[in-house]
This record gives sequence, structure tokens and C-alpha cells, in this order.
Amino acid sequence: MASTAADAREPLAARRRAPLFYGWWIVLAGFVVMTLNGALLFQAFGAYAVLLREEFGWSRTALSLAFSLQRVESGLLGPLEGWCVDRFGPRRMMLIGISIFGGGFFVLSQVHNLAMFYAAFLIMALGAALGSFLPASVAIVNWFARRRSLALAVMSLGIAAGGLVQPIVVLGLEQLGWRTMSALSGAIMLAVGLPLAMLVRHHPEDHGWRPDGDPADSAAAIDPAAAASDAAPTRSARTAEVNFTPRQALRTRAFWMIGIGHGLSLLITGAILVHFVAYVDEDLGYSKLTAATMITLMTSLQVVGQLTGGYLGDRFNKQFLIIVAMLLSAAGMLVLAGAQSLWWVGLFAGLNGFGFGMRIPLTTSIRADYFGGRHYGTISGLQSMVITGGIIAGPLVAGAAYDATGSYVTAFASLGIAAGIGSLFFLFAQRPAPPADAEA
Repeated sequence: MASTAADAREPLAARRRAPLFYGWWIVLAGFVVMTLNGALLFQAFGAYAVLLREEFGWSRTALSLAFSLQRVESGLLGPLEGWCVDRFGPRRMMLIGISIFGGGFFVLSQVHNLAMFYAAFLIMALGAALGSFLPASVAIVNWFARRRSLALAVMSLGIAAGGLVQPIVVLGLEQLGWRTMSALSGAIMLAVGLPLAMLVRHHPEDHGWRPDGDPADSAAAIDPAAAASDAAPTRSARTAEVNFTPRQALRTRAFWMIGIGHGLSLLITGAILVHFVAYVDEDLGYSKLTAATMITLMTSLQVVGQLTGGYLGDRFNKQFLIIVAMLLSAAGMLVLAGAQSLWWVGLFAGLNGFGFGMRIPLTTSIRADYFGGRHYGTISGLQSMVITGGIIAGPLVAGAAYDATGSYVTAFASLGIAAGIGSLFFLFAQRPAPPADAEA
């Protein structure tokens, strides 16, 4: 018997009165996929870099280039990936992306030269972009309005959870070898990630729901005063939010201020992901396990920061909160540059972990608040071309500085100052006025 649109909606519509709003199942799916992404690659890259350098003798700059090429691909393909998510739906793109991502680990396990290593990471970059944060956030932006920042924060906790699991991955790398651990990571990604992707849905209205699980008659006229303010939008403003087209978003100052500011903050993120383990292990003289423990501390504070940012972001001015978060990370980087004992490293882990975690849901939700959810994937992809410049440059600057001087001090201090300057861009990221022909 042929299925109808009503039949397709029935499985979710029948749960409208269930205690748990279905949007939270999408959040859970995104959380677990992000955890796997973070634990198996995002947080583990530094440990892989150390082992590969020991086996093949590759320089820090060469290894940093692999990470940067991964981000270049994500930035260049961001608009296309975002358009695909908006056009074909986040579930379909997550299934494709997770399959590519898992396959990339199998390619990595067979690496014997630098070119093949780069190819493996480019494959995983494509899979990670299509299968994790972008499609999950597109779905959540559409399923939540009043609790958007909190929902994004909970989903993004997967990044921190991946850091908490990372010591297990490091132990696997040391005990099993990086080739075996890479193949095992691919199998885990496919076995766990693909079933979770099946839970994801694009728009709640297609399944008989409204954002946040509100009753169907809860829509109200937009409050012009609330929509024009910089505080968190009210329930009515969020219900009838304005949807900018990608072209309209590109013409706003806020689009560029958010992109540049966020990109400068990621100078720190890129440098730490690639060089932190090597810095603690080889420069400061502590073990890889100690470095992993510091990452665990950093990600523990990241959890606190994300929940704090998600809670406050739905209630207070996101611009101000983002500036505070970025300054905390910048201060932590300056502390790390002058580290003289493990206590200094711990202080950096606390400051950067909390600051990084706090800004994750805020920078994601402010984009949806300003430009709406209808073209969120495409707009996010376009902005990624600006944002990824920071995470690309960070590890390259740190690696080149070390290869030239034998020290990370100057590079880490410079990146911290640059990230602090980046926070000032958010002072000019005011909510754009709705264009005359905007979609509602």
C-alpha cells in the first residue's frame, strides 16, 4: 500500500503528548555522534601526531599541515555542504557523512607516506563535516526556539565528552598501535553512528510538532521591539523569526563580524589540538598520560562552560557572553605560553576549557537568532569559509615557530593576543535589521 505524507508524520505525531519532546532525541543522537568524532579524531589528533612523528620522522609543520588541510577542505566545501543539508535534510547527509568518516579511518590505518596521510585526513574531514556538527545543529535549530541555546549546548557537550574519553583512545594507541586503533575507530563509528543518524529529522512541522514541543496554536505575531533588541528573543519573536536568504545574510555586517571574531578565537583551538600533547610531553617534560589528564581537566571545565553558555544564552545578551568567553581563552593561552610548572598548565586548562565551552552554543545560536533557521545550513557553510581561517592558521603558526626557534612561547603568546583582539569584533555584531523582502 502506498504511503502518504500523513503516514510519514504519524510515528512522530503520535508522540506529541509523550513526556519527552522528540527534539531531545535528536539532541541525544547529535551528542553521541559528536562524542565519537571528538574522542576518535578531534581530541586524539595530537596523540596521533606524536606517534606518527616517532615512526616516520615527519616534522611538526608537516603534521600541522595535515590538520590545516582538513580544515581548508571543510571551509571551501562548507557552502556546498550547508546547501546539501538544507536541500536533502540532515538525516540523509549524516548517513553519508558517517559512512565516509568511518571509511577514512580504514584508509588512515594503511598510511605509509605523507601524501597518503594527507589523503586520509581529507576524507575524514569531508565525512566529519557532513556527518556531525553541521547537520545536527541544523536539525536542532529548527526543532528548538526558546530553548535553542540550551539544546545546542547539550548536543555540543559531545565535544567535551570526547575529550573525557580521549585518555582511553590514547591508551588504545599506545597498547594496540595507531594502525589497529585507527581501524577499530572506523568500525566503532559505523556501528554506532549510522543507527543514531536514523533518529534525526529536519523540521518538526513535518511530523506534527512545533518547536520546543509547544501546542500547535502557540504561534503569535512577532514582537517588533523584541526582534530589534540584542537580548534573547521572546517566545513570540522566536516563533515568527525572520529567515534571511544566504545572499541577504552576506550583505549584513553581523555576518562578517561573527565570522572574523570566531575565526580569531579558533587560532587557540587549532594550535592546542595539534601541539598541546607535544608541548607538555617534550617541552615541559611530562608524560603523554599527564598531557591526556590535562585535556581531561580542560574538557571537564568545557562541560561546565557549555552548560553555562547554553543556560545564560537563552536569557541574556549573547554578544557580551561571547566576549567574556573569548577573553578567558585568550588569558589561558598567555598563561600556557609562560608555563613554569604543571599548575600553570592546569590553570590554562581551566580558563581555556570553560571559555571554549561557553562560546560553542553561543556562537552557534546567535547565528540562528540573527538569520533564522530556514537557510541555516547554507549560511553556516558560507561563514565557515571565514571561520576556518583561524583553526587553519593556529597550528601552522605554532608549528613553524617551533621548527624555527625550538620554542612555542612566542607563538602561543601571539595567538592568545590575537584571539583577545577577536573578541572585539563581537562588539560590532549587532542584530541586523530584517530586509524588506525577508522570509518569515
